[in-house]
Amino acid sequence: MTTVRRKIIVDRDRCTGCQLCEIECSFLHEGGFQPDAARIRIQAREGGRSPLPLLCLHCESQECAFVCPTGARWKEVETGQVVFQEDKCVHCKMCLLSCPHAGPIDLHEEERLLVCDFCGGEPACVEACPKGALSIKDLRPIQNVLSETEDLISPGLGACQGCTAEWTIRFTVQVLGPNTVVGVPPCCMGGIVGFGTNTGAKIPVVFTLLPNSASMMAGVKHHFLRQERDVHVVAFAGDGGTADIGLQSLSAAAERGDNIIYICYDNEAYMNTGIQRSGTTPLGCWTATTPLGKEGRGKKQKSKDLPLIMLMHGLPYMATVCPSYPEDYLAKLEKAKQVKDGLVYIHILTPCPTGWQFPTEKSVEVGRLAVETNYFPLWEAVDGNVRFTKPIKFPKPIEAFTRMTGRHKHLTRREISTLQKVVDTRHQRLVALSKSTKKGGEICVSNGVATKGSG
Repeated sequence: MTTVRRKIIVDRDRCTGCQLCEIECSFLHEGGFQPDAARIRIQAREGGRSPLPLLCLHCESQECAFVCPTGARWKEVETGQVVFQEDKCVHCKMCLLSCPHAGPIDLHEEERLLVCDFCGGEPACVEACPKGALSIKDLRPIQNVLSETEDLISPGLGACQGCTAEWTIRFTVQVLGPNTVVGVPPCCMGGIVGFGTNTGAKIPVVFTLLPNSASMMAGVKHHFLRQERDVHVVAFAGDGGTADIGLQSLSAAAERGDNIIYICYDNEAYMNTGIQRSGTTPLGCWTATTPLGKEGRGKKQKSKDLPLIMLMHGLPYMATVCPSYPEDYLAKLEKAKQVKDGLVYIHILTPCPTGWQFPTEKSVEVGRLAVETNYFPLWEAVDGNVRFTKPIKFPKPIEAFTRMTGRHKHLTRREISTLQKVVDTRHQRLVALSKSTKKGGEICVSNGVATKGSG
């Protein structure tokens, strides 16, 4: 049986302390206005920091279920959620001591604990939150892929610790399946799939040259077409081999309509050879070739907007992706698999702990901030029709993203303000494009069949 998992996600920065979630919860569970008896609690914090919503997050470890001496808590197999049977609870508070999220709500005077029951699948607190501080994340599609398909890359980590690009290529191949051929030029991911005649993949791998990944994999695709074989042919290249050295062959393959999937994993520098600046390195960013000093203030030029360049090629399908949102990437890969009449381009932002200078455990958080600040919007285009797949209603300031990385730590307020204007301008351009394109034409995938549907 495949476990169904839906989680409540808390965005601390968006909470205003309005307590509408507490009120809604108390009305639903206690039958009236009793916010003190809600299964969610808004905790005030000092120093001007945003209030903190506290509730059971139904986490994977579920230590509370292991330490409960009376069996009042257990893990529901089908949903993966914590089930709490209040009449078995003796108020020993062992679960409070074990919970890393302060999830159980302790009513001291009543000697009673309250635990989020997920409202039967549609949490009332999420619906009540006016600022999006609470949201639902559906993990079922991702879990199905991971549990029901084979990992086609050798186990273990072949890249730097915290590398998001390594997960990306592994997940990509797992979704596309064994009927896939991957081409990789000299780049960080070359070591993941192997060297020379040795490979770490369970599918065929082609080692392309840095300037010609697109044209070389187009030739591979035509080989299979002559054999009347429908094979997923994928070029997986870094930003240097895509935005700079390989742009000519990529543009030509797009213009010819070669039916390959071209994936650019963008860590915004030539990371494999020493963190030199590339065309996608952002304005003001430190690299080994844009150093800091008396005259140097990082890269002097704005980054190349490669997704927009590829949009102008009129591709049948293209998208931007961030590994921090795997469910979004899964949906886009499923659409990419259905395209048979041209080139698919996917541009993936892959935060690099080594080159960006942040702790290895922060990779997912840095990626989320890139999206939440509109530094890297998530969108897709079907036949030129642009649609945001993760629209950000309340974008965070770009400083929330830049302060996470050492490559930006030298920026002054004025320089951050300049970068903010670049981000805002590019996002406004995308918004204008999304509004100007006709409604409809989005590829809808149902039971493996691609059809045209309304946007």
